[in-house]
Amino acid sequence: MRIDQNSIFDMQIRMDWRAVKFDWNKARAFLVTAEEGSLSAAARALGMAQPTLGRQVDGLEQELGVVLFERVGRGLTLTPSGLELLEHVRTMGEAAGRVSLVALGQSQALEGSISISASETYATVLLPPIVAKLRTEEPGIQVEIVVANHASDLLRREADIAIRNFRPTEPDLIARKIGMADAVLYASPDYIAKLGHPKTPYDLKEAAFVNMDRTGAMIKGLNTLGLGLTEANFPLMTESYLVMWELVKQGAAVGILDAKIGDADPNVMRILPNLEPLSFPIWLVAHRELTTSRRIRRVYDFLIAELKR
Repeated sequence: MRIDQNSIFDMQIRMDWRAVKFDWNKARAFLVTAEEGSLSAAARALGMAQPTLGRQVDGLEQELGVVLFERVGRGLTLTPSGLELLEHVRTMGEAAGRVSLVALGQSQALEGSISISASETYATVLLPPIVAKLRTEEPGIQVEIVVANHASDLLRREADIAIRNFRPTEPDLIARKIGMADAVLYASPDYIAKLGHPKTPYDLKEAAFVNMDRTGAMIKGLNTLGLGLTEANFPLMTESYLVMWELVKQGAAVGILDAKIGDADPNVMRILPNLEPLSFPIWLVAHRELTTSRRIRRVYDFLIAELKR
């Protein structure tokens, strides 16, 4: 490729690279620390030791000549200088992510790593046999399962592929609807007996449920089934599906879970088995540029075929 001297001169006018006095790795350490709220959380997110991360943040402060954080208790708070720089560094992070996406999208190598994001229950029950089969057929592909009960940000490379219960709206994402799933109510046999073997939604007016949502959406969703529940029916709260399920198996309360998973557990029973289930879609999502990657396409198509079984 030929670059003429005028183009080089124009680039020098637009950007004096000698004025850039900091390392991108240190800027990334600052960005993740600001978003996670602590050095320990940022270190976990980046997969590095906390002292190493702390040295990178300190190094960036020294290189820029500003204080970015001040300690408040055990956490960190951005200083005015840190707040002013944060959006610029976030833009850099998004640009770095786009570079990685484009490069990965052009890769035709089948061997390499790939990350799949799923909720705790899907990551624990559905994915292991599928990934085991994938590894048998494609031993050159290394798989990371990202366990996240929230939607992983594919645009920022938190995962390459995600299993979600809603259709994405971002134009840079592609999605394939796998099908519909039914969520039904479960309890242990002892707890069902304690409730007097309920036969109608009204019989659950005194039942305890495990709440997994702080916004009230779970209560509203269950009440669409005619249960008439209030906050008093939710004395237990957790954001972990595995913790919720263990509470249900221990006879502490009623829980709701994908019927394919719940029906396979001999320690629980459907409560009000004739009650209409809550139905929700299952989508497989990836970044649009990843579809040009042979490895991503192979895993994406493999997951579609296996999840539809």
